Amino acid sequence: MPTYIMLSTLTDEGRKTLKARPDRLKSVNDEVEDMGARVRAQYAVLGGYDFVNVIDAPSNEVMARISMELGSRGTIKITTLPGMPIEEFLNNMAAAPPRKTEVKGDQ
Repeated sequence: MPTYIMLSTLTDEGRKTLKARPDRLKSVNDEVEDMGARVRAQYAVLGGYDFVNVIDAPSNEVMARISMELGSRGTIKITTLPGMPIEEFLNNMAAAPPRKTEVKGDQ
């Protein structure tokens, strides 16, 4: 199943909700699973984002639906990235045929 990295930042409303109901995080994870994905790992982080989530989902379409559903609530801002295991990336790089590049004026 494809892996996605979901970077999320709480809005003011989201911070209020989480402070009042910390268990809400677990409820959202359950909702993600009900929509067909699996939260593999979740981290609270410092910096430009509040959470980093590693999610397995069957397709871009499922992940887009999850991202839109969660983001539409106004409690969180989301950036979702497709992830590729390093081994798979390296194998793809090794298998790619070399590309001939032409530089204008070098003819």
